[in-house]
Amino acid sequence: MDAKKIIVVGAGISGLTAAVYLQRSGCDVTVLEKHVIPGGLSTSWTRKGFFFEGGMHWLTGSSPKLLLNRVWHESGALKENNPITNRDPIYTLVDGDKSINLWRDVKKLKADLLAYAPEDKKAINRLCRDVKIMSAVHLPIMDLPGLKTSRHCNEPLWNLIKMAPAGLRYGSLAKQTYEEYVNKFTNKNVRHLLMSIIGYRYNALSLVYTIAAFASGDCGFPEGGSLRMAQNLADTFTKLGGKIQYNTTVEKVVVENAKTKGVMVKGSLLPSDAVLVAFDTRTAVDTMFIPPLEEKWVYAMRKKVVSEQNMFFGLGIKANLSKYPFGMVIPFDTPFEAGGNTFNEIRINNYAGKPGYAPDGCSTVTCLLLCGCYDWWKAKKADGTYKDEKEKLLDRFIAMLERYIPEVKGNVIARDLATPCTYERYTASFEGSWMSVWRPGDSSFVFPSKSKSVKGLYFASERNQMPGGLPICAWAGRKAAQTVCRDWKLTFMCEDKQKHE
Repeated sequence: MDAKKIIVVGAGISGLTAAVYLQRSGCDVTVLEKHVIPGGLSTSWTRKGFFFEGGMHWLTGSSPKLLLNRVWHESGALKENNPITNRDPIYTLVDGDKSINLWRDVKKLKADLLAYAPEDKKAINRLCRDVKIMSAVHLPIMDLPGLKTSRHCNEPLWNLIKMAPAGLRYGSLAKQTYEEYVNKFTNKNVRHLLMSIIGYRYNALSLVYTIAAFASGDCGFPEGGSLRMAQNLADTFTKLGGKIQYNTTVEKVVVENAKTKGVMVKGSLLPSDAVLVAFDTRTAVDTMFIPPLEEKWVYAMRKKVVSEQNMFFGLGIKANLSKYPFGMVIPFDTPFEAGGNTFNEIRINNYAGKPGYAPDGCSTVTCLLLCGCYDWWKAKKADGTYKDEKEKLLDRFIAMLERYIPEVKGNVIARDLATPCTYERYTASFEGSWMSVWRPGDSSFVFPSKSKSVKGLYFASERNQMPGGLPICAWAGRKAAQTVCRDWKLTFMCEDKQKHE
């Protein structure tokens, strides 16, 4: 019996994760990717010999204690060529001769904060208590009911029980704004440190959960970053016999009589038994179907998704910046303006001394500003000032940085700025965003892995569950592959067959 053909649209983390599992489970899988490299939003690039890590700053599921770590290894994303390192401190706010460190160890974090800001004892105790409670919480990995699999993977009951106490604080933190929680600290530099961790539009739960994930021993960084992980996935897939066609833009998913027939590429039909749309689902439902896909969950997605956008700065510096912290938080007395937003602090990622990031004696630094700025940059595109505005912002950013890192002055030999329009262009992500904002008071959401009205149509992307990001990409890809296997009565193969023989 011939293997069933499935086309995966998008060679990002979701698409490649699903493709690996499906190919291993006996499907004939072809991945179509508009870009010339794998990875999608999880990406990096080089400018004049400087490597800019543009897609990952930590990896949820890097800890071997978590079942998500097993998924990363099964899919081939984590191998011997990208071992994990856990940096500590996570971030450091530099205040003249003083500094505040955000440590992984909660006791160490508490002691450092109390020494710096004893006046905030109550707020510090509350933060550390919340972090301890939330450190047991992680993304549960479960097999679909009724799935035939080579090896079951379900979260142990004990792990779920350990998460239960977090429920007592979950609702309260989810209703609070990020700023409300942080403003309980009176020390302005402690506020600056905490406000630098995630996007300011999120709820307080997102802040506490992020710190707690580090505290639990997770959130390490794989050597080689985004590109190596993506290439590992792609290599695993092609070694299983799967096919990737780069520089291939899918125009539409072809649907006839409520069933997928394949996809259109350059005006021609590429037939398949099923299609898995594995780039941003929020974009796909409005652009990939004629007429647009109209289902109850699609209406909910359009209403609930608020995209988290960013501006990403990359600089190549002709100087060794090893004396500065890796995650350096810079507080401002006068806010820095960018993309229609103001920032009271920024966080610099300093890759000095890390192999492969810069030529000898040089350093790569990057900065990610999370905010809502898509409309601002689109307006600049429309009025023809986009390129000029990018150069002006880069000039101002460099001038600002020179005040805090004097070695930058006169030594910038590579510079780049990615806006939401950049990410939209290369990945077709909704409003050029990586994730969805979990705003205060909003309920979380999980969207289905397959269409309810079109047979043979499946979805996997960062939009499938709040708030998105790399862990949701892997989870969504795996879930979509399991859904296909269950529908087609295939055995879901977790690992290569020879490992089970």
